[in-house]
Amino acid sequence: MELSDILTPDRCLCKIQGFSKKRLLKTLSAILGESFSNLDENQVFDSMMAREQLGSTGIGDGIAIPHCRVPECNEITGCLITLETYVDYDSTDGKPVDLIFVLIVPEEKEEDHIKTLAVLAEKFHSKNFCDLLRNAQNNDELYHHAISHKS
Repeated sequence: MELSDILTPDRCLCKIQGFSKKRLLKTLSAILGESFSNLDENQVFDSMMAREQLGSTGIGDGIAIPHCRVPECNEITGCLITLETYVDYDSTDGKPVDLIFVLIVPEEKEEDHIKTLAVLAEKFHSKNFCDLLRNAQNNDELYHHAISHKS
């Protein structure tokens, strides 16, 4: 799987305001709801919040990968953002985040969900990859860095 399979330029947002974890997840849900007419942003938000109740998706080093399965979702979908300022995210290392990749997956695609998360975790484990994303100056540059970087 390549990031270009699940990510589009309109779902890459550079240096947005985060404010709080909850508000950030609400904003991301709205972005996904706008991108897909079949997705209800409230259902996406509720699914992401339910997943966060199981444990934070903040994986450390300023990175979060919120993810969930959504009934109305027809395809594995990603949304990548960088934040203007760090947001407290209850991450495993206790540090705030500024780099977020949201992953939503059709409810019946549990195996694909796990495989895609593994690919994302490997990519975000690369300091070079994360530095490229953090240094992007606009949405197009963020998208280009995300899809062109090879691990």
